[in-house]
Amino acid sequence: MSFRLSIGLCVLLGLLLFGWLRWRDASSSERLVEASVPTIEKEAVIFTNRTFDPASPPSDMPLLTAGENAACDSDFQSTASVGGRTQQTDPTHATVTIMQIKLKLLLKIAIWVPTDVTQHVVEHEQGHRQISEYYYQTADKLAMRIAASYMGKQFDITGTNLDAESSKWLQQMATEITDEYNKELNPEPTQLLYDTITDHSRNEVIAKDAVNHALKNVTVESGQQSSLENADYGNVVLNFR
Repeated sequence: MSFRLSIGLCVLLGLLLFGWLRWRDASSSERLVEASVPTIEKEAVIFTNRTFDPASPPSDMPLLTAGENAACDSDFQSTASVGGRTQQTDPTHATVTIMQIKLKLLLKIAIWVPTDVTQHVVEHEQGHRQISEYYYQTADKLAMRIAASYMGKQFDITGTNLDAESSKWLQQMATEITDEYNKELNPEPTQLLYDTITDHSRNEVIAKDAVNHALKNVTVESGQQSSLENADYGNVVLNFR
């Protein structure tokens, strides 16, 4: 009886052990699948409205170029953290595989207008804000596409301190991801076209119409910027389709 009980216990323990190993492997596989999808965190836009004395502008406001009397400062921020798995082949060689990517996105907008600002100038600066927020609407999708292209990337490292080499490489990948995000996001051509259309708020073109035109035509017209700079939009009716 005792012998049979021992066998039964051994079999039971064996089944439990086998089941636990299968559960552990399944859980590891699930975690691996979860880790294969980048995490994108897009925070809400932070907006501030500032006024200043043109005779004594504050030190923290952006510099105004010739002909400008107000500014819209859009700060697109991105922070990436990258995690990986290091497989050591010998004491000084290993292969690092990217397993996790987390990307945080933020847009800060500050509009600076003089104390004696006109409503027309306010609307112009709000137009710049609308363009920045338009690009930020889909920034998370752009970030996801870029981050996903880095998942599973491998790199061979060498050195006497493989942990340090691995950390350095992963940090480099994080920098590449944020650099690529900033490069592809790039609302600057649209902002420049908007300023060309409105002559920096100096003509009578309605800001809302200029924003719509710039967003819809930037791909075509940004390549013709030199000719656009001499164009007269003052009395032009912009048609949109």
